[in-house]
Parts: sequence; C-alpha cells; structure tokens
Amino acid sequence: MPITVLLVDDEPLVRAGLRAVLSAQPDIEVVGEAADGAAVIPLVRQLRPDVVAMDVRMPLLDGIEATRAVLRTVDRPPKILVVTTFENDEYVYEALRAGADGFLLKRARPAEIVHAVRLVAEGESLLFPASVRQLAAEYGDGERDGNPAARAALERASLTEREAEVLRLMTRGLSNAEIAAQLIVGTETVKSHVSAVLAKLGARDRTQAVIAAYESGFVAPG
Repeated sequence: MPITVLLVDDEPLVRAGLRAVLSAQPDIEVVGEAADGAAVIPLVRQLRPDVVAMDVRMPLLDGIEATRAVLRTVDRPPKILVVTTFENDEYVYEALRAGADGFLLKRARPAEIVHAVRLVAEGESLLFPASVRQLAAEYGDGERDGNPAARAALERASLTEREAEVLRLMTRGLSNAEIAAQLIVGTETVKSHVSAVLAKLGARDRTQAVIAAYESGFVAPG
C-alpha cells in the first residue's frame, strides 16, 4: 500500500512542487490538497491520509493550531509533517510541541522531501535530530535542570534504567535497528522498550518523547 499524503499550504506553487516530487514515487500517493489549516480536519476525515504535509504559517489557521485540532478531534490521526521556510523558527518548535512528527524545509531537495515523508510515515526514527535539539535549546521553556512540570512528569513516568537508556538514544535520532545494535539486543526488544517509553511519558510518538526529554532536563539540548 502506498503512503498517502495530504498537502496543506496557502501557496499553490509550493503545493504543486510537493505534489510533483511525491507523486513521482511509486510508494507515495498525494490524495488531496488544501490552502489553509481550517480545511484540514474534514479532509483528514474524508481521505484518511497517512501523512499531512502542512505549512506552519497560514492566514486563517496556522499549522500549530491545525495540528492541535487534528490530534484533538480525529480518531487515529495521521502523521503530521510541518513545512517551513526557516529552519530555526519558533513556530516550528511550537508545532512539534503541539504534536507534529517532524518538519521539512521548503527549499529541501526532492530526495530530502521523499525521505522525510517516508521516515515520518514509518515512525521508527527522529527526523533531523540535530535541528530538533537546536530548536529545543533556543525555544524550549525549561531551565538547565528542566521545566518543573516536565521534570515532574518524567519522574512520575518511572522509566527503568534500560528505558532511560533507550530514550537517550532516541534523542540522538537512532532508529530501532541502530538502538538494537548499540545495546546488543533484538529489534523487537527495542520496539517494546520504545513503546513502554512512549506510554509512560504519554507521548504520541518519538518526537514528543524527545521534546519531553529536553524540556525535563533529562538530556541537555545544547
């Protein structure tokens, strides 16, 4: 089954460019387009895309609020990939905190666009881990020891020593297979640990778990 994608951007040329790049791939299908975040929820319910590639800045409803709305109101929501002009953008970090699974630069090369969609759809690795770390360092609201609320949430999670080790490796962007090689365990074992970490942190995916790790002071983003 192909990865189905919904494109949301107020610039027709951006949508056309993304459609041309993604539709050229045999394993990706663009199933719809929208010009604003306000149209996302009905289209997601109608088309059930695997991934929504969504501009972070739009005139009526931006990518941050649209992300929150989708995750709040849609059962089994899609992966959300925010599309941005500027990498070091507070809007991008807020979108990640709101629940987006990754971000993509509008100037990205075609191969990078395709890779981002595939990686976010698979959900087994972190997209652009160094950039997420940089965003957390600049825009995270925690202190050196972490945001008190985020720190308390991490303490309540009571991660085991192995789960904490897996979370640290997740912040580095390692895939399940790479974590398994690092810890000398099976991939299925790593998947179980990752699932446990997400469940204990109340995180939707790896990106949210990594954001929680930075904001709690569990790992330093700098």
